[in-house]
Amino acid sequence: MATLKALVVDDASFVRDLVKRTIRQRFPVIETTDAQNGRRAQSLMSRASFDLILCDWEMPEMSGLELLQWMRQQPQYEKVPFIMITSRGDKDHVIEAVKEGVSEYLGKPFSPEGLSKKIIKVMGGTLAAVMDRSGKSMAGPMDAFKESAALLTQKSEPLSTAATQPAPVPGASARPSAEGSKPAVTKGGMSLASIRFAGSTLRSAVKDINLTEVRVIAKREQAFPGILDQAVVDIETGEGQMARLNGYVHQLQAVDKRQDTDFVSVTIRFVDEDPKKLEDLSRFVARFRAGKR
Repeated sequence: MATLKALVVDDASFVRDLVKRTIRQRFPVIETTDAQNGRRAQSLMSRASFDLILCDWEMPEMSGLELLQWMRQQPQYEKVPFIMITSRGDKDHVIEAVKEGVSEYLGKPFSPEGLSKKIIKVMGGTLAAVMDRSGKSMAGPMDAFKESAALLTQKSEPLSTAATQPAPVPGASARPSAEGSKPAVTKGGMSLASIRFAGSTLRSAVKDINLTEVRVIAKREQAFPGILDQAVVDIETGEGQMARLNGYVHQLQAVDKRQDTDFVSVTIRFVDEDPKKLEDLSRFVARFRAGKR
């Protein structure tokens, strides 16, 4: 029987389901409730008590940062662990979250192992004791509690903001980035996108895009994801603005009808339900289609 309660907050139901499934499989003593934005989460937290909050940053009505600020002002939630799970991994945003009292920061896309380690780190002995009393064991290949001792005895280290450097698409000349691997536009007008997965970043050229999905072409020599893997698509929408779109791998296909093809087509389906992100995407789609005429 679950004795700990966690609240999962994200505007994308796809992401909420991933988080809840990982918790259910690896931490059966934690019961999960979910909310689609900070305002709904605030309402739930006012009526019930939670032992852990896992929250996105960019959401309609109330952002994750605003929820964190409100939460730290409530006596009952002053010390409750808050894990920010977000595609905003640049240094300034990490620092801002730390100042407001975030317990841990996990970048999207994330792996079940990465999420599990963060939960173990912030809940520490409380989680271990409850698991022990319940006689439950962890599911999956990772024995998280064997690793938890090392995590709990480590000295605190600054939250990492390192980004994986993607391999270039031949013929593309992207300008340097001050914030990870920003996409750019080549001299020939080719739109580039950086697609982040749990363990790699794919540098690619945008072939087609709409409000539902993006299809890109990438050099085969790079590391490719699997079908249904989580993804974050970084697209520069203009005037230095960046859209970080959450999605999953819908299709992988060889560009040529040859086994030794040099390029692979990747289709990412978007899962965001944030009106602001859809507005940013609409602007990029309009610019992209105008440039193809």
